[in-house]
This record gives sequence, C-alpha cells and structure tokens, in this order.
Amino acid sequence: MKKTSSKPPAPGKAPKPRGRPRSFDREQALGQAMEVFWKKGFEGTSLCDLTEAMGINPPSLYAAFGDKESLFLEAVERYATQRGETCPYCEEPTARQAIEKLLTYMAGELTSSAHPRGCMMVMAAATSGGSSEKLQAVLTAQRMSSRARLKARIEEGIRDGDVPAGTDAGALADFYSTLMTGMSLQARDGATRKALIATVATAMQVWPVKPKAPARRRVAQAA
Repeated sequence: MKKTSSKPPAPGKAPKPRGRPRSFDREQALGQAMEVFWKKGFEGTSLCDLTEAMGINPPSLYAAFGDKESLFLEAVERYATQRGETCPYCEEPTARQAIEKLLTYMAGELTSSAHPRGCMMVMAAATSGGSSEKLQAVLTAQRMSSRARLKARIEEGIRDGDVPAGTDAGALADFYSTLMTGMSLQARDGATRKALIATVATAMQVWPVKPKAPARRRVAQAA
C-alpha cells in the first residue's frame, strides 16, 4: 500500500487552495456591480444585469458575494469609502465657504461623464422601498452621517464667530442636505453643471448673515 506524504509545505510556499479557484477579479467585479446599482438602483437592478456587467455566472456571484442584497451593501460601502477619501471643503476658513465649496463640487460630481449621473445613495434610497430593514438602516445611517458632518461644520462656524450666534445648525444642515438630494435628482434628469451651479448660488442667499454693528455717533466737540 502506497503511503501518502504528510510533510508540511516547503518554507515560503503557500499550500494550494482546495476547490476550483475563482476565474475573476473580485474587486473589479464589485466595482462593476457598484456601477450597475448606481445607474439603476437596488430594485431596478436584476441578477442578469449584475452577472452580465461582472462577467460571471449566478453561482459565482453567490459564492463570492452572497445574495443580491449582500452585494449591494458591499457596493454601498465601497461607494462611501471612495467618496470619503477626499474632503472638498475641509480647508475652507469659514462655514459658508465650506458649504458653498461642497455644493459646487457636488454640481460637478453629480453631472460628471466619468460615472453614472447623480448620487448612488440618493438613487438607492429612491428605489429600495421594498428592501429589507437592514438595507434601509444602512442607507439611513449613511444619510445621517452626511447630515451630521454638515451640522458639525456649521457649529464650528458658530464657535468661530463666522456664523451668527443663535443660528439653528440642525435646520441649516437639513436645508443643504435636502438641496443636495434635489441636485442629485436633477442631475439624473439631465441637468447640467451650469444649471446646478445656478441652484447653488440661489441656495447660498439664505445663508445667515451676521448683523452689522450699529454705527457710533460722533459727539460734537464744543468750539
């Protein structure tokens, strides 16, 4: 009877994986899935759409990512990570300049031809009404996180004195968060960057302005 070798693999050599190896790049496939979800939303994306874009068959998709919802959640995480790598307004000295720069950046990003138009998060929220509570909770958390960053920057402006004391930072953050959602939907409908920039200019007119100090009266000197 022939004995099988029980020797460990040679130093520096990884043991051969069991089973059939994957024939696709997982990260590349995830990026392709993200593009599809970005363009069509969660409910509007079919399994056929995904497998065709990713270049894999359904069994491979399930083996690598689980079900459609699990794949979508991973795509959402990738999208949020990529968008969080840069802060388009962090270096601005005042809250007003920071918010205006963010909105101007979004006007270009939402209408860019380098990827699907609009915001993937907004598209997801608008097309995931029948999805699970877990998915809804993830999307809600992403929206709340974005709103919290806006509110924190406005509160910083209040502390620094460039935003009037007594300004409702939460209400102002809600206003500009809602504005960005509307800009995303407009971009999906074909709005140009120029049109969105005009919207930004109008929206900045409601920014609270510090009241001017009353002019001091000069006391006439006796001759």
